[in-house]
Amino acid sequence: MPAPPTLVRRGRLLRLGAAAAVLLAVAGYVAVQYVYGGKPEPTCTVVSGKADGASYTFTAEQAENAATVAAAGTSRGMPERAVAIALATALQESGLRNITHGDRDSLGLFQQRPSQGWGDARQIMDPAYSAARFYEHLAEVPGYSRLPLTVAAQRVQRSGYPQAYAKHEPDAALLAAALTGRAPATFGCEGRPDADPGGPARVRAALARDFGREVRPRDGRGRTVTVPVPAPVADGRPPQRGWELAHWAVAQASALHIERVSYGGREWHAESAGTWRKVRAARASGPGAAGDQVRIVTGQ
Repeated sequence: MPAPPTLVRRGRLLRLGAAAAVLLAVAGYVAVQYVYGGKPEPTCTVVSGKADGASYTFTAEQAENAATVAAAGTSRGMPERAVAIALATALQESGLRNITHGDRDSLGLFQQRPSQGWGDARQIMDPAYSAARFYEHLAEVPGYSRLPLTVAAQRVQRSGYPQAYAKHEPDAALLAAALTGRAPATFGCEGRPDADPGGPARVRAALARDFGREVRPRDGRGRTVTVPVPAPVADGRPPQRGWELAHWAVAQASALHIERVSYGGREWHAESAGTWRKVRAARASGPGAAGDQVRIVTGQ
């Protein structure tokens, strides 16, 4: 007995749906291969500076946004705790991706709404702007640094799911320690050191965007951007600001085509699987090794 026409049509629709899903998956794979030259999307990893072995791995896109969020906080004089609150909030709201959609008119890293006075859509889609606006509101919360993270974030966001921020606190704390420079050489990325027409000019523009006037790269030649930092602290350790800038540069490596970053007697290389290595003794006295400047070398 032949199948009823309704069942035949339903079977055809199911087969067509399955075929469409396969085509979409193939198209996505091809797009990734085209963008990244046949290589997997680069990732970044932050590790704990303690013996607990904690780590967090995420994408280069997320790392770029996280570094911008951290720089927006420290440039406003906000403490590491504020940076951790901001990062946990962005992880929950957008997965640290600058998305163009959300609940009602919500946009960007923090899902801020133009209709609620956060700015217009163009402004909110600028990660540096949206992070600065988050910190402005956070600074108005009395005693925010002593509040539980979920409470502090909720005072700013007024989310329908305030407890959801808590699950991101461990990862946000790791990121904040690295991206504020307190935990040296704990942040690494797989880079894409291919040539970029903007080269050093793009790096300087990004530094100005995220840190403002307080970070002033020296005039340089070729592919290198040199950023002065304060003199080493009393015990000889490189200052925290230097590691903040060094980790920021690594986080921006894929977007800005950065090949190497040197600071504090260590060097990160785009092809070093995201790890920092000690500079050989013969090079330890060179620029960027002693802790007085960060050297950022762009791709050839």
